[in-house]
Amino acid sequence: MSEQDSPWKEALERYLLAFLALYFPNVHAAIDWMRGYEWLNTELRQVVRDAELGKRLADVLVKVWRKDGQESWLLIHVEVQGSPEQDFAQRLFVYHYRIFDRYNRQVVTLAVLADDRPNWRPDRFAYDLGGCRLDFQFGVAKLLDFVGRETALEASDNPFALITRAHLAALQTRRDPALRHAEKIRLVRELYDRGMSRNDVLQSASSTG
Repeated sequence: MSEQDSPWKEALERYLLAFLALYFPNVHAAIDWMRGYEWLNTELRQVVRDAELGKRLADVLVKVWRKDGQESWLLIHVEVQGSPEQDFAQRLFVYHYRIFDRYNRQVVTLAVLADDRPNWRPDRFAYDLGGCRLDFQFGVAKLLDFVGRETALEASDNPFALITRAHLAALQTRRDPALRHAEKIRLVRELYDRGMSRNDVLQSASSTG
């Protein structure tokens, strides 16, 4: 699935606050939302245009203001991996330092792992060689961690709670087309019952494939 075809890209740009509130509440709480925010996707394309980061669903860069008055840039990466990738953390580090090197801005790197491997949880790139040490850590949200929390997701009015449910349903029914179709119909009906707009319904439902 290309980034252009992914519902994640549009959802991120429409519901940034909801995305952070669900997946990275500590980051959400540190931002002064009264000052607004600014998308920097043109800047992101300039520094990563020659980089390939696996089967990504969305990459966005956004400028925000922290409650302490400082400016920060958020690099948000949504990735699907069917199997562990050895260089994933290193690639995120490359993204991170390219942005810092070119624009001299503090960068907060966040990754959403939407794969089906419970034990694949990269969250740092580090080495210690000859007295030279590097330890780059980034925030990670694993969608599989929401399995078992469906009741809370169903009760939430956060758009990304709906998208998470849709994505988990897609993973759980990927080998049963009939069950997947039935799950999509059930989800669509629930979304309309909640009074969601047609665009929001299509966006959430498309996460089930």
